[in-house]
Amino acid sequence: MSSSTSQKPVQVGLLGIGTVGGGTFAVLRRNQAEIRRRAGRGIEISMVADLNIERAREVAGDGVTVVSDARQIIANPDIDVVVELIGGYGVAKALVLEAIAAGKHVVTANKALLAVHGTEIFAAARAKGVIVAFEAAVAGGIPIIKSLREGLTANQIQWVAGIINGTTNFILSEMRDKGLDFDVVLKEAQRLGYAEADPTFDIEGVDAAHKVTLMSAIAFGVPVQFDKAHVEGITKLSATDIKYAEQMGYRIKLLGIARRQANGIELRVHPTLVPMRSLIANVEGAMNAVMVQGDAVGTTLYYGKGAGAEPTASAVVADLVDIARLLDAAPAARVPSLAFQPDELSAMPILPIEEVVTAFYLRLRVADQTGVLAKITGILAEQDVSIDAVIQREADEVSGEGGNQTDLIILTHDTKEGRMNQALAQVQALPTVLAPIVRLRKEELA
Repeated sequence: MSSSTSQKPVQVGLLGIGTVGGGTFAVLRRNQAEIRRRAGRGIEISMVADLNIERAREVAGDGVTVVSDARQIIANPDIDVVVELIGGYGVAKALVLEAIAAGKHVVTANKALLAVHGTEIFAAARAKGVIVAFEAAVAGGIPIIKSLREGLTANQIQWVAGIINGTTNFILSEMRDKGLDFDVVLKEAQRLGYAEADPTFDIEGVDAAHKVTLMSAIAFGVPVQFDKAHVEGITKLSATDIKYAEQMGYRIKLLGIARRQANGIELRVHPTLVPMRSLIANVEGAMNAVMVQGDAVGTTLYYGKGAGAEPTASAVVADLVDIARLLDAAPAARVPSLAFQPDELSAMPILPIEEVVTAFYLRLRVADQTGVLAKITGILAEQDVSIDAVIQREADEVSGEGGNQTDLIILTHDTKEGRMNQALAQVQALPTVLAPIVRLRKEELA
């Protein structure tokens, strides 16, 4: 018998057997022969912890020990790897750190935990000589972590931009297709199961910010710094702006963006106008896509399902295979958690949003009278904001207010956010500007 098949199977303990846990069982069972050929040994889930013991027994089937207390798995000396699928920052953090302290490798899909407490968790794992693998934490089944960490390792990565939250992308696709406002589409998304009962993390951009924080750390070799990210969601986006953007050749997507600049790193999540011809503009529904720009490779695109039982399980199982291959390897031979050697992380600052340079889309509801546009463009010019295009919408298209109001749409060239803030404060103060100015950022991603 060859040495690869004679190695004993890797014993896995699963914490939480919801959607992804169930998917992980299904994928491991269905593809076990293929997985063994790749890993050089079997991978078996031998223990599961879940508060709902009945459901856990149904999913896990015979031959798997089911317990309600996760600490029984961590205490079991036969378990090699702990898979954490509980989510959140609370008990999950304690359990992950306890598993590491017990010398177990950890696989997790928990982006919130790693984006906020990653520095502490990775340091604990390093001190103990164990692996923390987290491909499933970003973009579900798309192998973006491995691509950034290993596939593109020759490159100086310049920027990463991604649609990394399926809920918001589904909502934006529906708003565009049907011309409906956010609130209406959110209710529909909840009814269809695309949005959770409490969708705050998704619609406010927090989930996307957790993911782009992890990608920024791997792309640029900086610590995870979720607290420095600029985060805006889609709750204030109106169907009007989606329509106007479309008329000017743009789609609006909620993007997570991390970009390297000479003076620091941009880390931001917000609704963004992207050119309709760009690949990312055509990612619809609950799909995810990430673009990465490297100096040697140019632009690469990763597209696929960002959530769901089996897509996410695909990433969990890939991490388990990695660990199975590396079980006997010296810690120094492993790929570092954040791609760069831990003592080589850069102290490059995360730039405050006021320092970020980007182009803008502005929509102003103004009194329809002579001289208004000249006054506005004058203020923008004083602040060095250069205009790319102006469109005036007829009043009847706008509000049926008898022709005394009109919408001005202005696209600007690249300008510093702080400067734009000053300009807009002056424009907003004009008596002829009749409503709060709508401001969105625009990225050509070229």
